[in-house]
Amino acid sequence: MDAKDFFVMNNDELVAKFNSLKAELYALRFKHATNQLSNPHVINDTKRDIARVKTVLRQRELNISVEPKASVKKSK
Repeated sequence: MDAKDFFVMNNDELVAKFNSLKAELYALRFKHATNQLSNPHVINDTKRDIARVKTVLRQRELNISVEPKASVKKSK
């Protein structure tokens, strides 16, 4: 994911994304250990996404960046 994508998420979404990325990293490490992972670079990408999520959460904790307001869905 792009870093900009994380800034538009609210804190609850970021925590949920963090938990899903941690679970994905666990599964990827298990696959890598059993030689079932075709692209090992996915592990590094997942680690970077986890770091991005943690960075955004920490910036919001320190009031460096703000949580976006509730998004209004457009109806067609």
